[in-house]
Amino acid sequence: MSRYRPPAPPKSPYITRAGYDRLALELDGLWLRRREVTAALAAAAAEGDRSEDAEYIYRKKELRELDRRIRYLQKRLPELKVVSEAPSRQDQVFFGAWLWLEDETGAELRCRIVGADELDPKRNWMSIDSPLSRALLKRQLDDEVEVQTPAGPKRYLIVEISYGDNSGDSLNH
Repeated sequence: MSRYRPPAPPKSPYITRAGYDRLALELDGLWLRRREVTAALAAAAAEGDRSEDAEYIYRKKELRELDRRIRYLQKRLPELKVVSEAPSRQDQVFFGAWLWLEDETGAELRCRIVGADELDPKRNWMSIDSPLSRALLKRQLDDEVEVQTPAGPKRYLIVEISYGDNSGDSLNH
């Protein structure tokens, strides 16, 4: 039985300025961490028998993980397009929008549409590639959107649309 997985669809190249800066900072930090791990690996290798040296095996694994993430960021950062300006039509949903949504039960959801590399479920930041984001794009205030979820179709009403980095920090509505 094969373990082949088809390639994932490409992620959207859009990112906010803050998201791009975070990724660039992460890359710099990974290079510093890599130096430390390489020095610890060299020290563990100098101890002798590597086949049963837990420190050596652990450091090799850690170095592989760091290199994988560094390689990903080095390929991804040049592809990204930083979106730093609000759209000309601020009454429609576009990338970077802060949204108040209301479902059929009257429950409200405050969320933001961001790039695939900066999604954060704890803060309700959803990827522009998510089904809900795709359904919301180019919609206007008071539009109703239906989205397929694992639990079945769900409907949302767009209650508010705003743009800017600080508008989502205060969740008082």
